[in-house]
Amino acid sequence: MATIKDVAKLAGVGLGTASRVVSGNGSVSPATQAKVRKAIDELGFRPSHAARSLLTGTSRMIGVYIPVLSGTFYTPILRLIDTELRAAGLHMVLAFGTGLGDGRRQVVEALEFLIARGCDGLLVVTAGLYEEDIASLGPKGSQLVALNQSFTGIPDQGFTVDHVLGGRLAARTLLDHKHRKIAVVEGPRQLEDSVARVQGFMDELAAHGIDPAKVWRVESDFSPDGGWAAAKQLLESGYAATALFCANDEMAVGALSYFQEAGLRVPQDMSVLGYDDTPSAAFSAPRLTTVHMPWREMTQNGINALLNRCYNLRRPVTREFPVSVTLRASLAQASPRRKTG
Repeated sequence: MATIKDVAKLAGVGLGTASRVVSGNGSVSPATQAKVRKAIDELGFRPSHAARSLLTGTSRMIGVYIPVLSGTFYTPILRLIDTELRAAGLHMVLAFGTGLGDGRRQVVEALEFLIARGCDGLLVVTAGLYEEDIASLGPKGSQLVALNQSFTGIPDQGFTVDHVLGGRLAARTLLDHKHRKIAVVEGPRQLEDSVARVQGFMDELAAHGIDPAKVWRVESDFSPDGGWAAAKQLLESGYAATALFCANDEMAVGALSYFQEAGLRVPQDMSVLGYDDTPSAAFSAPRLTTVHMPWREMTQNGINALLNRCYNLRRPVTREFPVSVTLRASLAQASPRRKTG
C-alpha cells in the first residue's frame, strides 16, 4: 500500500510539501500541486483515517449520543445528523445509552468513549447532562452541543424546545374540543422534559377549573408497549375518560392499538392526543393528533452551532423553535352521550 513518502518520492517533492497537498493546508504552487496529485493517482494513494488526522489536526468525525437505540423518535434525528455531516465531509460516530436507569452516568460514559475515539465535536441528545459534566471534559467541553436541553451558564451550547408550552397546547386542544374528563399517560418522571410537558398540561387544566389531583394519570416508559399497558389499565380502572393524552407518540400509538382490540372507537368513544409529531403519527390508525415539536429545526441549528465551534464555520444559527398542534383523525368533540363528569 502506497504511503505519503511514496507520493513525495514519485512527485519529486519533500514530505512536507506532499503532506500540505493531501491535507489542503498551507501554500503550494499550482504546478507542484499538479505533480503531487498525479503521483497520488498513479499510486492509488488513499490516506488512512489516522494519517489524515495527523495531517489535518482533525479527525473529521463528530460523536453523537442518544439515550436509547429504539423506536421511531430518534431515527429521523440521526438521519438528519448523518446527512448534514456527510454533506460537510464529516462522519458520525454513534454512542447510545440503555434507556431507563442512571441517565447521567450513561451520557458521561458515552462522552468519554467518543472523546477517546478522537471525535472533533460532540452532539448530545439528552435531558440528563449537567453543566459540571461539560466542564469536567476540559477543553473538549467547549466543543459540545446538547439537543433537548439548555444551560444557564453556557446558553450557546444548549438547544431545546418549550415543553411546558407543548403540554399547555395539548391540554388547550382537548379543552377546545369540550373534553373535561381526561386521562394522562406520562413519560418517565426522572426525565426533565417529560415532567415539563405534563406540568404544562396540568397547569392548563387547572387554569380552566379542572383539579389536576382528580385527573387519572399513570407513568410509563415512552414505548408502544407502555402505551398499550396504560390504555388497558385505564379501561380496567372504570375512569370514564373521553380523551387520553400520551406524553409521546409511541405511547399514543400503543394506546390506539389497545383501544382497537378492546372494541373502543377512536375518536367516537375516546379521543387520543400524542406528543412530538413523529413520522409514525401520520400513519397510525386513525392518524394521530399530536403536539408538533420542531425537532428537525432544533437539530439542524444544533449541528450548525457545533460545526461553527469545531471548524470555525459561519453557519446560520437560530434558537427560537415554534410549537404547534397537528390536528388529525384521532381527535373529535367530546360525545354528549358519554359521561364527562
